[in-house]
Amino acid sequence: MDAALNIDRSVTGQPWRWRRPPDAGLGMDALVDELLLARGVAREDLARHREPRIRDFLPDPSCFQDMDKGATRLADAVQRGEAIAIFGDYDVDGATSAALLVLLLRRLGAKPMVYIPDRLMEGYGPSGKALVELKTKGASVAVCVDCGAQAFDAIEEAKAAGLDVIVVDHHQCASLLPVAFALINPNRLDESEDGAAHGHLAAVGMAFLLGVALLRELRGRGAFEALEEPKIIDLLDLVALGTVADVARLKSLNRAFVTQGLRVMAARQNIGLGALAEAARLVKAPSCRDLGFALGPRINAGGRVGKSDLGVRLLTSTDPEEARGIAAELDRLNEERRAIEMLVCEQAEEQAKAQADSPVITVMSAGWHQGVIGIVAGRIKERFGRPAIVIAETEDGTGKGSGRSISGVDLGAAVLAAKDSGLLIAGGGHAMAAGLTLPPGGLEAFREFIDERLAADVEKARSDRALLLDALLAPGGVAGALCDALDAAGPYGAGWPSPRVAAGPVRLLKTGIVGDGHVRGLGCGDDGKSFKWIAFRSAATELGQALLSSSGDVRWWLAGTIKRDEWNGGNAAEMHLEDAALA
Repeated sequence: MDAALNIDRSVTGQPWRWRRPPDAGLGMDALVDELLLARGVAREDLARHREPRIRDFLPDPSCFQDMDKGATRLADAVQRGEAIAIFGDYDVDGATSAALLVLLLRRLGAKPMVYIPDRLMEGYGPSGKALVELKTKGASVAVCVDCGAQAFDAIEEAKAAGLDVIVVDHHQCASLLPVAFALINPNRLDESEDGAAHGHLAAVGMAFLLGVALLRELRGRGAFEALEEPKIIDLLDLVALGTVADVARLKSLNRAFVTQGLRVMAARQNIGLGALAEAARLVKAPSCRDLGFALGPRINAGGRVGKSDLGVRLLTSTDPEEARGIAAELDRLNEERRAIEMLVCEQAEEQAKAQADSPVITVMSAGWHQGVIGIVAGRIKERFGRPAIVIAETEDGTGKGSGRSISGVDLGAAVLAAKDSGLLIAGGGHAMAAGLTLPPGGLEAFREFIDERLAADVEKARSDRALLLDALLAPGGVAGALCDALDAAGPYGAGWPSPRVAAGPVRLLKTGIVGDGHVRGLGCGDDGKSFKWIAFRSAATELGQALLSSSGDVRWWLAGTIKRDEWNGGNAAEMHLEDAALA
């Protein structure tokens, strides 16, 4: 593909490419369609993607293996008054999945118990001890959400104790499956074609589909002749939060989940989410970015550095005072998490420098907090442009690790292969993220395996790296009206990237450093029209230095995303700069 604007190497060292060749005569209305087409939507399918609605994307839940079996078992439990337990993971996807099923089951007259394991004391996923404990407390059926796909021993133990276990997960499966009563996972190797097409769903999306199947089963039995049928659509705020926080790809059904879920969330029907928005100082209706950077991290903070069940307790609370108290505690824990994260990140990045040219950066140390290693792995991945795995060594010499990958490199499959090869005690995940448990002394053997396994994929992914552009603007085109047009093709997130535009040619005026190493200034065109731009945390980078040292007569192309300048209100807009190249 030809370089956009003939830029083969920008200031950051990458070529610029068009996501789709631009149409010079494009109007604002057509721009939305062009953005959709550039993100893989077929032209004949544009209508339903312009306004993604649940009914236009929702599959028949029966297309998933074991879905009907699981829904039937839950319907039996509801109608017989059996005790139901929900076993959830401690992250946002697990918390929202658990909360969704708890709220739905309550509305059906059940009183489910909830179990969220402690990250440090129990680790990821169900243990036989925990499941048997739920059976001892009276549960006859347990639903494991966002975990369980690899819980062979635990589910075997639960089955022997007489507990029916339904697994609702999305992590990659091995060819052999645990002996669960039902295992609902679009990433089963034996999944139907229609089911496998939804392998990008987060666990909370699968929990929603189980809820749809449960209501359909109960409706078929006439259960709602005497009982008002719950409106499961009211729980889409939880689905949106879990989907965005788990960095699930926002295409097809996920995009509909988030679009509609944000509307539900704006009404603040969920008492806990309303309290959390207040604690996060969100005064406007939440955006997709707010889910990922304001609400999600606070829910996560409970599982990372606090009490693992705080998130579920908040999301299922019916007491405004209790919800405000939990939200305040999560806000405090999030600040504590950030301080811990900064320390671990600094140490991990220092180690990572020695592996800057390795296919996968794998770092390990004693004393690192297990609750932040996933976040730190993401930071290292972003800085070095390679998959990263961060491992916290425990007192007994084993290592608890978390990894994050780059587009085109399936880290979850590689970790699962390492486990199958005997290099890991436990491990699994999905394409972009994975978790693992390393045996004492096993670091070098694992590092060698993972590097060899992923070297070709990483090299290809990095060689294909380019800055993808959606549109070319004159300096006067950076305006609030454009923000409205761009927003219409959202929401944006993983797998559905925010539109990136190039603007210019411009001269750089009033360039300087503000805040925590941000570089900002004005881009002024030959026609005298100008726009504000800011390059976050770039003062010490090659990009920042090039911008700061530019003389006033040099002309540039600037590339980035267009955002409203919320500090000034009105219809102003600015560019969040990602790259630059000489014009």
